[in-house]
Amino acid sequence: MNMISSKEAMLKAYDACKGLLGLRSVAPHDLNSTKKELLCCGGTGCHASNSPLLMENLRAAIKEHGLENDVKVVQTGCFGFCAQGPIVKVMPDNVFYVQVTPEDAKEIVETHVVNHKIVDRLLFVEPILKNRVQDYAKMSFYAKQMRIALRNCGLIDPEVIEEYIANEGYLALAKCLFDMTPDQVVQEVLNSGLCGRGGAGFPTGLKWKIAAGVKADEKYIVCNADEGDPGAFMDRSIMEGDPNGIIEAMAIGAYAIGAQQGLVYIRAEYPLAVSRLEIAIKQARECGLLGKNIMGTDFCFDIEIKLGAGAFVCGEETALIHSMEGSRGEPTTKPPFPANIGGGYWGCSTNVNNVETYACIPEIIRKGASWYAKIGNWKPELDANGNFVKTISGNAGTKVFALAGQINNVGLVEVPMGTTLREIIYDIGGGISGGREFKAVQTGGPSGGCITKENLDTPIDYGNLGKIGSMMGSGGMIVLSDKDCMPAMAKFYLDFTKDESCGKCTPCRIGTRRMLEMLEKICDGNGTEEMLTELEDLANTIRDTALCGLGQTAPNPILSTLRYFKDEYLAHVRDKKCPAGTCQKLFKLNITDDCIGCTKCKRNCPVDAIEGAIKQKHIINQSKCIKCGACIDGCPKKAIVKE
Repeated sequence: MNMISSKEAMLKAYDACKGLLGLRSVAPHDLNSTKKELLCCGGTGCHASNSPLLMENLRAAIKEHGLENDVKVVQTGCFGFCAQGPIVKVMPDNVFYVQVTPEDAKEIVETHVVNHKIVDRLLFVEPILKNRVQDYAKMSFYAKQMRIALRNCGLIDPEVIEEYIANEGYLALAKCLFDMTPDQVVQEVLNSGLCGRGGAGFPTGLKWKIAAGVKADEKYIVCNADEGDPGAFMDRSIMEGDPNGIIEAMAIGAYAIGAQQGLVYIRAEYPLAVSRLEIAIKQARECGLLGKNIMGTDFCFDIEIKLGAGAFVCGEETALIHSMEGSRGEPTTKPPFPANIGGGYWGCSTNVNNVETYACIPEIIRKGASWYAKIGNWKPELDANGNFVKTISGNAGTKVFALAGQINNVGLVEVPMGTTLREIIYDIGGGISGGREFKAVQTGGPSGGCITKENLDTPIDYGNLGKIGSMMGSGGMIVLSDKDCMPAMAKFYLDFTKDESCGKCTPCRIGTRRMLEMLEKICDGNGTEEMLTELEDLANTIRDTALCGLGQTAPNPILSTLRYFKDEYLAHVRDKKCPAGTCQKLFKLNITDDCIGCTKCKRNCPVDAIEGAIKQKHIINQSKCIKCGACIDGCPKKAIVKE
């Protein structure tokens, strides 16, 4: 693509790319195209399930039939429906194949592409209705979603900038540079009600307004891509599926606050996301969308990638900044805030937002603040000129959640603020796996809290989650069933935050370790009722005295589980029993008289702890048993029980 030197050239390139891309650009009129495209998920999860080989086999089958000019295989980002990956979407037929293996490639090409018949066995089956669905828009997983941050994921090739432009990419940046002043851009973001999606929920427009008001010759704009919550993969998927969306948003933010340099701080454990960001940045430079005199204006802006080593604490913006400078990733007290001189990168005024926050910006600019503000359950208060007058909201727009744990439809979902937990877990998530009973959902990762079935109809937003003792966080949502032990779950998260503490402040460095020690005793059957009181008191003290958000929120899983599941803690300390049967030192496995001596349990045992002859009742050597449960899973008579 040639250098874009004016607004007219930008729009011309946009129209040309739409024609080049054809059917996938902005559809639905493109659904009549005679050429077929096989969109194949190319996210990290599907890569691990052999989607690169699947795409290779699809191309080989297409070549075998001489269809190279009529059919194209396109690698996209994550479709979101991770439980059903790898996914192949056939366009313009709008057919959605799930759990596709490399061995299925030939059948898809020969049956669907050549003979125009649906490969019925690869269609998704709705678990409740048991019917097969070929149009993904009719699937319960997608029906209640509204994809704004994820708008291009699963739709375009993230390594081809022309595809992003063809889907109206960089038009928001053109609108800012040619039709809006920096102050107008800031006000538009403020009016939208968008708040930071990294966890704190601070109004994005207000953050930009503060940074824009700082008088300085040098400013920086930073993308926080240090996604460290266990079970969270929202930011990674956005960067893998739509890297140009982040680049465009950072350029818009830089124009708004007066910065010329951007930095993406991303953990090195995300190699695919890093690679696609590097490709997108290179292509944007070649197109004149990064660098000097962007689109022929006097606006200059470029982006550099900074790799992190995976420290959870570096998700906090001051720790992140220190890490980018090459120092130890430790938080500092505020003020000065990063936007202030002396508080940011190399002491310069710096604005930090996370990936999902940036992903919303181009759509807000292109479609308008009022469009975004009407999504969700936020009722903005405006002045006579239509400008936003309150400083805190947080309930406008959509939120991306990573659904994981004991749920059927594991994956990435984006829903309007105000959607209830029941809708997310049952309508979108397909309910609890294995037909088990819902117990709780942990939101906000190790910094959040658990929500019980009594609050399933709570509309999800920042305020409502706070009222019931949890938090939005970055969007991790771990669903727990009756097979999960709540004290053990709190111990798991605390073990994580203890390891991730930077050690700078005593409440976090020592306090998290002491809390973990008490939880270990409780889960081992060595706890006391007095210990529960001590645990709660210590948790409250750490919450009130720790230096940064990591330490202040580390006690949340303990406080919320004590609040809602005190009976489980009491069972551990009074009765020395784990109601869920997961704390290994509080149960043993025994074989009942229903045993028929089939030897399956003996063959499944990884430590040879089961003894017995064929057709005779077996016994478990308790000194060898590691309580892994492999014997339970393999027993056809259900003759092995926990006691």
